[in-house]
Amino acid sequence: MRAFDLVVYDLDGTLVETAPEIADAVNDVLRHYGWPRADEEQVARWIGHGTAALLLQAVARGSGVDPEQLRDSDQMREAMRLYDGFYDVRCGTRSRLYAGARMTLAAFRAGGIKQVIVTNKEARYTDRVLAIHALDTAVDRTISGDSLSTKKPDPAGVLACLDEFSVPPERALFVGDSSIDAATARNAGITAWLLPHGYNMGEPVAQAGADRVIADFPELQALVLGSSGSAAGPGPANPLASTEAG
Repeated sequence: MRAFDLVVYDLDGTLVETAPEIADAVNDVLRHYGWPRADEEQVARWIGHGTAALLLQAVARGSGVDPEQLRDSDQMREAMRLYDGFYDVRCGTRSRLYAGARMTLAAFRAGGIKQVIVTNKEARYTDRVLAIHALDTAVDRTISGDSLSTKKPDPAGVLACLDEFSVPPERALFVGDSSIDAATARNAGITAWLLPHGYNMGEPVAQAGADRVIADFPELQALVLGSSGSAAGPGPANPLASTEAG
């Protein structure tokens, strides 16, 4: 009776709230250069395209230099080295699983559903977050932002998982928190459901182009393991009044 045979998850803002500790590490870099700090809300708006893109925005804001002039510069290479050291210390200190995430992962595994993570976060950071939150053995495969030659919204990571697990697109679901995730699912030809508790570059998740907006992990679990007729196909996005993580 399950609605899908493969569930693909984003990581930051979907399974794990990481913005607080990412903001701490970003501000460590800004403080090193004597630049004004960025608040957590601002840093959350930069999350989605990978660490290099996030840090480029932070350094551009702090230095007042156009991002295109900074790209591939010595300044950015130094900032990335600094961030690596700061995030190594910060990682796991203020991140947390969203309510119901672990229970849903376990329920889907018990139900025979294959589960993978496809994230734009670099593997060295992805692996650390997964290990700290004991998710490294909870999924069947992880594809990070530097695992392949392309990142989301390119569908290569999702397509690789469809092929590996022999799952047709209509039997796969992408669970994310942003328009990047919705576009990735669309490019791969699979269904996209978004959670409202993550980081959609400051835009309302209801406008991100998903097939459905779901309230939380308990609703996701009920839909996927409940009546397949109620969840298998795309439906209209459902704007939600509450964006609490639970």
